[in-house]
Amino acid sequence: MPTVRPLAIHASEDARIAALNEYDLIGSAPASAFTKIVSLAIRLFQVPTAFVSLLERDRQIFHAKAGLSLCETDREVAFCSHTIAEDDLLVVLDAALDPRFHDNPLVTGPPHIRFYAGIPLQTPSGHAIGTFCLADARPRNSFSDEDRQILRQLADLILDRMELRRLEVAERASESRFVQIASTSPDSVICTDSTGLITFWNTAAEQMFGYTVAEAVGQPVDLIVPERMRGGHGGGLHRVAGGGKPRLLGKTVELPARHKDGTEFLIELSLSRWHEEGRAAFGSIIRDIRARRANEERLFRLAHLDPLTELPNRAVLCERLNEIVTAARVVSVLMFDLDGFKEINDSHGHATGDAALKAMAARLLACVRPIDTVSRLGGDEFVLLIPDVGDPLRAAEVADTIIAAVAEPFEHEGQTLRLGTSVGIAVAPAHGDSADDLLSCADLALYQAKSDGRHCHRLFTPMLRQRAQQVHACRDELGRAVERSEFVLFYQPQVRLSDGGLVGAEALIRWQHPERGLLTPVAFLDVLDKSRYATLVGDWVLRAACEQAVVWRNAGSPEFRIGVNLCSAQVQRGDLAERVRTILSDTGLPAVGLELEITENIVLRHDAEVITALSVLRKAGVSIAFDDYGTGYASLSLLKRFPLTRLKIDRSFVTGMLASHQDVTIVQAILQLGRGFNLSVIAEGIETEAECARLHEKGCQEGQGYLFGKPMPANIFATQFGLEIHHKLQTTSVAA
Repeated sequence: MPTVRPLAIHASEDARIAALNEYDLIGSAPASAFTKIVSLAIRLFQVPTAFVSLLERDRQIFHAKAGLSLCETDREVAFCSHTIAEDDLLVVLDAALDPRFHDNPLVTGPPHIRFYAGIPLQTPSGHAIGTFCLADARPRNSFSDEDRQILRQLADLILDRMELRRLEVAERASESRFVQIASTSPDSVICTDSTGLITFWNTAAEQMFGYTVAEAVGQPVDLIVPERMRGGHGGGLHRVAGGGKPRLLGKTVELPARHKDGTEFLIELSLSRWHEEGRAAFGSIIRDIRARRANEERLFRLAHLDPLTELPNRAVLCERLNEIVTAARVVSVLMFDLDGFKEINDSHGHATGDAALKAMAARLLACVRPIDTVSRLGGDEFVLLIPDVGDPLRAAEVADTIIAAVAEPFEHEGQTLRLGTSVGIAVAPAHGDSADDLLSCADLALYQAKSDGRHCHRLFTPMLRQRAQQVHACRDELGRAVERSEFVLFYQPQVRLSDGGLVGAEALIRWQHPERGLLTPVAFLDVLDKSRYATLVGDWVLRAACEQAVVWRNAGSPEFRIGVNLCSAQVQRGDLAERVRTILSDTGLPAVGLELEITENIVLRHDAEVITALSVLRKAGVSIAFDDYGTGYASLSLLKRFPLTRLKIDRSFVTGMLASHQDVTIVQAILQLGRGFNLSVIAEGIETEAECARLHEKGCQEGQGYLFGKPMPANIFATQFGLEIHHKLQTTSVAA
């Protein structure tokens, strides 16, 4: 047995090179027909680059081209070297994400190829002598079946013209053959003589290829080569044995190999040569790299693609976006999330939610161009990049298309499901010069779209950033306000319209800001409701108001009723009924002394939770008031489903009723609904005696407004209405 040394088996391409030479294209000017086909491809596929390439042994020659300054490249880096090994097309949507090409100098440097699609140009004898290819410095998210078919048809046109060329060329053929084989697998060692016959075959080779030593030794090395690639090895070894240059010696290459049972698999192969008795001998160390390649690809995908939708992830999105803005190109950035996704996840399970995300990803891709990037950031949030489009109107058209597509119902396991989407739009360079800036702007615009009612799009404006900065500052200050007990309660009286007698008060929060003075809810309530302090402050308001009501009930107003506004977070927490009952028990306030006020926002967001909790409290004796009734979308069916005791007429109708017949009609309708549903009615915003008289005349029982008193601290309220002051409230801590 010969000494085993690293060795590389040369796979001769002589037959392929001979076939290439039959066309005599190397060094000749491209035929006009080729140039026309290349130009047609650029128009059809909207790519900057298309070319016909010819592959020699060591180089790729660009025979006919458009949009490419290179004349040739080393074959080792040529994408087309991979293409000619394919039976059909090779499509690379983003070379930077492909383990085979991400560090290729044609990707990392000029011409900066990101998208590539190529098809082998095969002669009638079956030899792939070149390729017809498309390339773009911009990645794509798809290359459709129709695109593939068009590329095949263009390649057929090129082959037809090549055959015409071949018939014009005198017959000549190259005698040498060389087929490159690459392989991988631990510990398999195979040695051959200069004729390509196997002289050594170890145990690992038996396990890898399925042939015993007796079956392998003495056989041509083609034994392990797929049938379509056989025939060239012996010639290549003869050439090297005769003094030819061993092109692969000392290199590690990859290629398919063949098992005894016909199975093909990828191997990594290291080659070496030595001489025995004056004759060349060759050896190879082979490792099976299937598992390693699968792991590499899996890890590469995890690092760059969203595992559920297989869309580019945030890192890829930011990389592409920064590439665009660095090149000073315009781009539109659309950020959107799915309205109703949480409900599908909660009601139907995460498997259905995942199916919804994949379905939406497919719809989004169908709405955009191949060169656009659709990325999933996480959860139900997606981003679309539209390169070379900086017109907000065009971006808005795309947003409308997406909104309509997402809104279409989709079927999953016999269920018809529906989602919606809201879209925020930012454009470069107007709104930013970095990925972070543009994504931030689009996010702010998305937030505005959701605030404006969802199922719509909004374009970023500088005012949105200013508002966001104010919100951020307010949120930071809220934490300090909680820690330092800067919140106080004011009380606005509620009276009987028949005699002006005090029946209760609405507790209203104020913020005693150390720099800005006393702030009304309009300055901070929206931020507070969306902050992590919402339930803490909401519970403090409820407890402090109940404590105060107990004092005033004991101080001469035994029927005194305190009204407290609920916030969404208190309902969302899920223990509203228990919290309210605990506070009533702790403070000693009877249930009839408390009225909880709910708004339409709470009703629409937490329908089921609200009904359950309020039903429990209503049965316990707590009153439930519907605030600002008539100003939103609340339907009459809510009056049937919700355990209400009172409707509050919004101040806008009260203010306009003396001059507007429509406002009078609305007020009358609300009063009639109250009578029909056996609900009390109270009017807000009464400022004049005339308004009070008109409301009383129409049958309204109670009122609230500046006519009877503005919101005021507890001590002033007590003085004005002859009640005791509850001193404990001045030191009660919110954090407690």
